[in-house]
Amino acid sequence: MSANTEQEFNKIVNDCCNLFVKKMKDYGTAWRVLRTTSLTDQIFIKAQRIRTIEEKGVSKVDEGVTSEYIGIINYCAMALIQLEKGVEMNDSLSHNEIENLHRSNLEKARDLMLNKNHDYGEAWRDMRVSSLTDLILMKILRVKQIEDNKGNTIVSEGIDANYLDMINYSVFALIRLNEK
Repeated sequence: MSANTEQEFNKIVNDCCNLFVKKMKDYGTAWRVLRTTSLTDQIFIKAQRIRTIEEKGVSKVDEGVTSEYIGIINYCAMALIQLEKGVEMNDSLSHNEIENLHRSNLEKARDLMLNKNHDYGEAWRDMRVSSLTDLILMKILRVKQIEDNKGNTIVSEGIDANYLDMINYSVFALIRLNEK
């Protein structure tokens, strides 16, 4: 494994956490009313926009793919919080508790990434960014199917594992974009 991978991962995650905290100061925890299905749809919108920009080569909105990958990371962390804590109309969690849950979920993704990198030998470093986008879209479709099945799976991993993978694919994409 590249000695820089964990450091690169931590920098991106720290940037995502800082943005999340700033937005929480602006908007509060209004997102806590969202069901995970709504968060999955938000992730889908972001991934679809990335794919459209990749295919067309141009963006008409003044935000590139970097902000969309960051959005996917933060929405996945939010979805993991919702899976654990449930939907709340009047959020009972403090901003500090929410920030800690957000960071904790990104740390889970990092730990998973480190284990998988050991086994896969950082194969993602040789992948195209567009393939990472496609993998995110595939994971979203899997999550939607599991949600449509009321969370039941026969042999597949659950929704949470798919959100963790999407976080990691997004971080990988950001690392690859930073290499260019």
